[in-house]
Amino acid sequence: MKFSTILAVFAMGLAVATTGCKYDKAGKGAGDGAGGSDISGQDISGDEGSISRASEGKFEDMYTRCTDVDFAPVYFGFDSTVVPQGELGKIDAVTQHLNNKTDRVVVVEGNCDERGSSEYNMTLGENRAIIIRNYLVQSGIAADRIQTRSYGSEKPAVDGHDESAWAKNRRGEFAIFQK
Repeated sequence: MKFSTILAVFAMGLAVATTGCKYDKAGKGAGDGAGGSDISGQDISGDEGSISRASEGKFEDMYTRCTDVDFAPVYFGFDSTVVPQGELGKIDAVTQHLNNKTDRVVVVEGNCDERGSSEYNMTLGENRAIIIRNYLVQSGIAADRIQTRSYGSEKPAVDGHDESAWAKNRRGEFAIFQK
């Protein structure tokens, strides 16, 4: 995929603020926090429709979790919402699955490493999930088939307090459900 296409995909998520907050790295301290910018260098704002609301219900409450598929996590750099070029194929695999199985929906789960405050990491996890969601929508998946969740640093994939552990915890994961 060309850089200009990737830029267009990520720019799609820049129009509407999701939290109304922008975090200053210097003010919050170093950590895997909400850096707030994508590959275009602009403020991340996401798409208001991306976060499930209580009135809309959670996929977990309305559908059955699929155990026949397991997609690789999308890994992010430190304090980043940029999806690295080498990680795009993982999102493309989810797109292909959802195109082939139109009765399925996905929850994109954003995660961070342990550095940074809880609030800071929850926002970064949300922004990571929204960036992946926007890529799925740009790839043709209907927005109402995608929800996002942020777990911040609450659900580490790997225990540890070094870069090798932190790198595995900075991720977006996919939970597939069947209608």
